[in-house]
This record gives sequence, structure tokens and C-alpha cells, in this order.
Amino acid sequence: MAIRVGGRRLYHAPGCSGLVADGGAAASWSRMKPDRPANAASSRTNWDLARPWLAAAVLIALVAFVYAPTLANGFIWDDDLYVQNNLAIRTPSGLRDVWTRLDAFPQYYPLVQTSFWIEYQLWELDPRGYHATNLALHAIATVLLWRLLSRLAVPGAWLAAAVFGVHPVHVESVAWVTERKNVLSLVFALGSLLAYLRASPLGAPAGVRPSGASWYLLSLASYVAALLSKTVTASVPAVLLVAYWWKRGRVTGRDATWLAPFFAVGLALSSVTVWMERTHVGAVGPEWQLSFVERVLIAGRAAWFYAGKLFWPHPLAFFYPRWTIDAHQGWQFVFPVAAVLVIVALWMTRQRIGRGALAAVLVFLGVLTPALGFFDVYPFRYSFVADHFQYHASIGVIAGAVAFGTLCHRRLGRRARLAAVLVAAVLVAALGALARQQTRCYRDLPTLYESVIAVNPSSWAAHNNLGRSLQNQSRYEEAVVQFQQAISLGPHYARIRNNLGSALSSLGRLEEAEAELTRALAGEGDATDQADTRVYLGVVLIKQNRFAEAAVELRAALQLRPRDPWALYNLGVAQGGAGDLAAGAASIRESLAIDPTSANAHHELGSMQRAAGDAAGALASYAEAVQLEPDSSEFSIDLGSVLLETGDLDGAERNLRKALELDPRSADAHAGLGILFAARGDLDGAQAEFESALRADPNDARAIENLRRVREASSQSRRR
Repeated sequence: MAIRVGGRRLYHAPGCSGLVADGGAAASWSRMKPDRPANAASSRTNWDLARPWLAAAVLIALVAFVYAPTLANGFIWDDDLYVQNNLAIRTPSGLRDVWTRLDAFPQYYPLVQTSFWIEYQLWELDPRGYHATNLALHAIATVLLWRLLSRLAVPGAWLAAAVFGVHPVHVESVAWVTERKNVLSLVFALGSLLAYLRASPLGAPAGVRPSGASWYLLSLASYVAALLSKTVTASVPAVLLVAYWWKRGRVTGRDATWLAPFFAVGLALSSVTVWMERTHVGAVGPEWQLSFVERVLIAGRAAWFYAGKLFWPHPLAFFYPRWTIDAHQGWQFVFPVAAVLVIVALWMTRQRIGRGALAAVLVFLGVLTPALGFFDVYPFRYSFVADHFQYHASIGVIAGAVAFGTLCHRRLGRRARLAAVLVAAVLVAALGALARQQTRCYRDLPTLYESVIAVNPSSWAAHNNLGRSLQNQSRYEEAVVQFQQAISLGPHYARIRNNLGSALSSLGRLEEAEAELTRALAGEGDATDQADTRVYLGVVLIKQNRFAEAAVELRAALQLRPRDPWALYNLGVAQGGAGDLAAGAASIRESLAIDPTSANAHHELGSMQRAAGDAAGALASYAEAVQLEPDSSEFSIDLGSVLLETGDLDGAERNLRKALELDPRSADAHAGLGILFAARGDLDGAQAEFESALRADPNDARAIENLRRVREASSQSRRR
């Protein structure tokens, strides 16, 4: 049913979005279906009722099929901070810290951390559970997006949601556990939008007070939940204002008034994020010292980059090249100028083509604003763009492009429409195939960084991080090659030289390691980098038995980063090595008070207690080390040795045999069993174990001496 108000046609569509202005040639962007007959509800068939559920099920199936390979993936970059080494997700007190401490994590997103806390209680550190949750949240967001676009009467709503669900650009957000921030926040943001449109339908007269108080409060609560997952969702109220303008042609002060609480909360929590990004995450330094003009150049180029990746998502990379921004190069102004011209053109032609196109562009750019360069974010160290930055914003371009295609489809003949449907199906299939293939790049850290280097070989970050992952696998020679390549691409970064120094240290090339770390102290780096350098240097000096010099470096590291358990642990080692066992034990206890999960620290403390004659203390510390790291043969040997010294022969044998299971050629384990058998009077067994120890290590002086004594005792026994 159409009526006229002020010379404009309005369509009344109860239950959808009410009165909607006809904007002209592209009015289908804003037009709703006419009223149903009065008996429409009673005449609906079971098929009519089932169709929405079937449509939702197909969307979920598409997402599940595309992202199924992620269930076999492991953890990657930053997942150690958020999950693997995140002590807070393991304890009830940690759950409290998630909500009450801003410095508990790199960013204050307590709902994300709470979800990780719940998952840890369910499946601990099994990555399959975390990936399954990300997949499920993305599927839910896809269905909610379809319902939202349907409520807005966007042409091709289901197809737009399907494209969103399988688009390769979104793989980074779904396949990366740390980006739980994106998928969780979008679910709440879409829920907030849907609830607000129930409280204040678009078809209601402009400025009318929201009629559904419960829906309004639900929308506000869901919005707060979205912000507590990721503050990029602060754009939700602005998106609502754009939607009202699109459908009504104007926005009133009353519309803004009812959204004022949303803007206030969004501004407050966004300010916290901006502050933490600089002060806690570390988005400070030369990489972020940009003028306003340079930031405008970044914004213009980034906007076109993101739009381009949506229309042609190949190649994709975890790290894209970092652009060199130069305001003296005139061609760089083409990007922001072109973006402004597009907006101006859409504004000037809104009466002829409708407001939908401009609304889509405004949503895209508005939601993308936090990642356009006007705010400092840590990833700008590596690149000004990243796929996960446009997870939310991509909805504007995808919905707009699909709506345009759907309108064109309606103007075609029957055969052409059938062909267009086939093209749409092929498009979704092609995007899904590319996305499914892209998920495999996130299998593990080496695979991820190798995929980056294949696309962006100039990425120092990829070479550096690949070196770190190889180093963690004890592939030190390969790691050194990657670190040297990273230095050739970014020689001013202290952290790369830190990593190279550490790898060289692990290879025993201590002089080279010391030289690299000395260079790192003169390179560019923040307080964290400098603290790392001091600790690495302290470790190198400890390995050279230069304990006093090591202690100086480690104390300097603690000046830069107080209460660092890693620095405190190594300081304790240096103090103990210098002969001050009491001070060494005190430093290690201090490190354990901060990080009680360090098996090495418990083991080192046990060794100091043992040297000081505290057998009971050593026994407790060694037992804790074995419990934390049960696969260490060294820890089991030391625990078995202390048990042997305290007379617990059975306990000693269990641990020494466990050590041999872990390392069958362990000379120390065989030697320990030799002493144990000798204590029991089993001289033949003792002799066999000492001989095994010498086969493993022919130069073991204690085993040689013990074997001599056992043979003498055995000979004397036979003579008797």
C-alpha cells in the first residue's frame, strides 16, 4: 500500500521496516514488500515456516565446510599471549583479573578472555576447541547478518550473507584464535543492531521514541558486550543513523538522543583501547610518528586496498608490504582524493540513483575508520593494512555490491536471470574454495610465515618470526639464516638482533652472540626490546661463567622491566654461579611468585637447595619441576638422585627408570641406577648399569670410579 506525504511516495510494510521513502531510479534499495492479506499468517504452509530455517542451515553448512580445515590447525602468532601462556585463563582468580585489571592482557577485552577461560576449563590447550568456537561464532554472525540485511530489505540479503561467510579475506579472523575478538564482537554487534531495529523500526516516523523498552535495553547490553570484545564495534550507533538516513532521507535530533548512551559508552571504551594500544601494547616509536597529512594518505590508500581485496582476494598475506608514505609524491594523493570524489558523486546523485550506494560506502568507511591510520595500532609496525582489520567493515561493500547485482538481475529476461543465478552460485563456490585453501596457511607458525614470504619476500617480520618458530623447534642453524635475512631487511630493529644472539647462544657460538647483542643495545628498540637484550646478554655471560657481569646486565633489565620472571630467574642463576646460593634462591623464589609454572625455575631452585644441604627443599622443588615438565629426563634423574640420597630407593628407581624411558642412552640415569643397586647389595646389577653408563659416556669419571669399586667389591665377595 502506497500513500503520499509531502509529494513523496511512502510504502507501509508492517513487521518489516514500516514507512520507507522511494528514492528514485534505484528505489528497490529502499522498497519493502507490500502488505500481506489479513489472513496471510493463517495461510502460511509448513514450507513457508521451514524456509528461514533451511536458509540459515545452508549458510551454516557453507561456513562449516569452508572452515573445517581450521580444526586441524594449531596455535599461531600471539596465541601464546592470549591462550597458551595465559596464566589467567587457568585459575578462578585469573577470571577476576580479566575483568578488574587493565594490565592483565595486552588489550582490555574481558569477554574474549572469559571465553578463553571457559574453554580452558573444558579442553585446556587443545587448539581444536578454540578453532571450533571461532568457526561457530563466524557461522552465527553470518546468519545474524542475513537476518539484519533482510530486516533492512537489502536486495539479495541471503546471498550477501553467504558471500560474507565464505569470503577469503575473513580467513584471518576465523582461523586465528587470537582474533576471537573479531568474530565474538560481530555477533554481539549484529545482535545489538537487530534488537534496536525491533525497538525502533525503520518504518516508524522519524524521531519517535523507541517503543520496545526491553528491546532497547537488550540492544544496549549487546552493544556493551560487543565493545568488551572489540571496540571497533563502537561504530554501531553511527551505522544505525546511516540506516535511518538511508530509509527516511533524514535524521532527527531525537534519533541521536536515543542513541546518545551508545555513543557515550562507545567513546569511553574506545578511549581505553587507544590508551592501552600506546601505553601497554607498545604502539609508540618511529613507526607511528606520522603527520596528519601522512595519515590521510594512509587512509586513502588503505580504503582502496581493502575494497580491492574484497573484489579480488588474491594474493592474501598475513603481513602485507608496509608502504612508504611520502607527502612529496603527488601520486599518493590520488587515493584520498578519489575516495572523496566517490562520496561527493554519490551524494550529488542520490536523488537519481537512491541513497543505498552512499549508505553502503559510508558504513564501509565509517566502520573501517579505526584501522585507517588515524589511530596508532601496534600492527602498523609491520604494515598499514591487515585482512582482519576489515572483518566488520566489509559488510558495507559486500551488501552494496550484492544489492546492486540483485537489482540488475531483476531487470534481466528469464534466461539471463537463470544465468545470473548460476554466476552467483559459481561466485560463492569460488570464494569458498579460495577461503578453504587459505585456511591451510594458518596450520602452524612455520607454514604461516612461509606463506607470507612466498607473497611478500621483503617482510622482515615474516623472516624474523619464522626464525623464532624454528628456534622453538631447536632448529637453530635454520633460525640463524632467517634472522640474518630479517636483519638485511630491517637492520635497525633491536629485537631481530636479540633473536639472532639467542640462536647463536644456543649453538654455542657465544662470542658471535655477544657481538650481536651488543649491537642490539645500540639499535632502535623500546624499553621491552632493551630489557630483552640485557637478559639475552646475561644468559650469554652466564654460559661463559662471567657471573658478575651477567648479574649487572640482568639488574639493568629489571630496571627497565621490574618483576620480570625471566630476568629474575637468570639473575638467580648468575648469583648462584657466583657462589651466593642464598641470594640466588631468593631471586628464583621471586620469579616463581610471579610465574609459578616455570619448570626450569623450580629445577634450578632445587639444585641450589641441594647444594646448600636442604634435601627436603630440593625434593619438593624437583618434584614440582617434574610435575610441570614430565617429559624431561634431566628433571627425573635429579629427583631420583635426591630420593636416593634420602633413602627412598623405590621412589628413586621409579624416576630413574622413567628417565631411561625418555632417554635410553642417559649416562646419568644408568649411573644413578648403578648406585641404587649397589645400595641394595646387587653388585651384578650395579656393574651392568655402570657399564651401560660408560657405553653412553666413556669419559664419565664417576662411572669409571664406581665401576672399579663395584668390581673390587664383587671380586672380594667371590673370594669369600
